[in-house]
Amino acid sequence: MEERPEVPVSCLFQGCYNPAYEARIREGKALCHQYNQLCPNDLEGQRKILARLLGKMGRETVITPPFWCDYGYNIEVGDYFYSNHNLIVTDGVKVSFGDHVFIAPNCTFTTAEHPIDPEQRAAGLEIAKPIAVGNNVWIGTGTIVLAGVTIGDNTVVGAGSVVTRDLPANVVAMGVPCRAKRAITAADRTRYPFHESVAAQWRP
Repeated sequence: MEERPEVPVSCLFQGCYNPAYEARIREGKALCHQYNQLCPNDLEGQRKILARLLGKMGRETVITPPFWCDYGYNIEVGDYFYSNHNLIVTDGVKVSFGDHVFIAPNCTFTTAEHPIDPEQRAAGLEIAKPIAVGNNVWIGTGTIVLAGVTIGDNTVVGAGSVVTRDLPANVVAMGVPCRAKRAITAADRTRYPFHESVAAQWRP
């Protein structure tokens, strides 16, 4: 296997029209294509491809197809990671997810930015900034997380949000652009009624 080209972090680099990067992206896309052709219930086949594709994969990783990324090896997921359909990760640099992360359908995480200057953009220059998602985070459906963002532990991001800057831990955040709306509190443990089968375990 060819050496993995290292993308510079947070500075302009020759991203487009670069044979080394393009070759590795083609490899990543080919593995994604194989993954997406499997029966959705073929969990063992999915695990084998993810083990080749991802940089790090924790226990009980579930990524519901279809799933698309660029390189794959820049993506790290912790234990009990779950994403629903249509997860897209443009992983020019590291995108890391902690343990017990839930991602709803149609979410995008993109490390890529392009220059504002039109000549630089036409020349194929790019910028890549890492994304970090903490433990116990829930990302609502249709959310877009942009380059350079960190999301703190336990935070919930509402559906349809566009996350343009860091979010602290232990908050409910939403909106375009996404902002923290309130803290997660003890009252959230009784937000929903309990079915009798779990009531004793979770009774406050």
